[in-house]
Amino acid sequence: MSTYANNFWRDLKGSVWALAPMEDVTDTVFREIVLSLSAPENLHLLFTEFTSVDGLCHPVGRQAVLHRLFVNDSERKLLKERNVRLIAQLWGTDPQKFYEAGKYLSTAFDFDGIDINMGCPVDKVVKQGACSALIDQPALAIEIINATAESTALPVSVKTRTGVKTHQTEKWMAHLLQSRVSAITLHGRTQKMQSLYPAEWEQIAIAARVRNSLNPQVKLLGNGDVASLEQASRLVENSGADGAMIGRGIFANPWLFAKNNAEPGAVDRLLVLKKHIQLFSVTWQSSRNFSIMKRFFKIYVHGFAGAVGLRASLMLANQPSEAIKLVDLFLAEHAAG
Repeated sequence: MSTYANNFWRDLKGSVWALAPMEDVTDTVFREIVLSLSAPENLHLLFTEFTSVDGLCHPVGRQAVLHRLFVNDSERKLLKERNVRLIAQLWGTDPQKFYEAGKYLSTAFDFDGIDINMGCPVDKVVKQGACSALIDQPALAIEIINATAESTALPVSVKTRTGVKTHQTEKWMAHLLQSRVSAITLHGRTQKMQSLYPAEWEQIAIAARVRNSLNPQVKLLGNGDVASLEQASRLVENSGADGAMIGRGIFANPWLFAKNNAEPGAVDRLLVLKKHIQLFSVTWQSSRNFSIMKRFFKIYVHGFAGAVGLRASLMLANQPSEAIKLVDLFLAEHAAG
């Protein structure tokens, strides 16, 4: 059972909606964009990109990973205005480093919680024994959670999967619930399934039953193949989870957490894209490669006449100013009819 002094999880009422942590996606810039497009009642939790505890605990390596934890003043303002919680996600294998990283996060940053990645299925991470590999190392997983909990007054949560090669949902959940965890986000796939097969929300329902039996105070979010809040509401109701975390669904529609979830037109899409590029430029300047921004172009530039050509041109841009010029030119031609 968790005993944190600042445990916001226990104060969350109703269905909880979260944007998933995603590598090279959920930086402070994109989080701010999503926040600005969302209705306050439709988005409750945001997460940083996952950050290595090895990096955070190394005097030189720390400088290479700190950008993952950076929060713009403008994002921070929106978070406070809308009462949205921002959680730092960590990954690694050494409980002592989780303890040290937890202490560092608690003193040097202003996060609302710490999340431990026990779900990433990427081979280069799994080969280190980290993330979803921890499902096969249950004793180490518990040691990591409890070491993190010892280091901070912030609540500790876990994002994980149902198993490695096969579903081990009941056994794995029962094990996690013995730790000082405040919330669990369960992706309805095994490590082996990657994202190649449909998420099985029946496993989320199994997890909910285990949670209800063993530790009902722990929040449970379901994750996997959620494309809208309407769908999320049905999945949550049917599974017994407390909410849902949405990842890839945001790529189809950055307005997913908006009040009416309506598909915006070309002008709205391009104005938000322009804002995204400008904020990326101001925030990161030359410290992050502009090519990272290119993965977002398809999010905004689709579903309207001329989108394919504009997107092709944008992909050739090497600087924010070039991309903005292309967007402005398209908007001017669109206005001229």
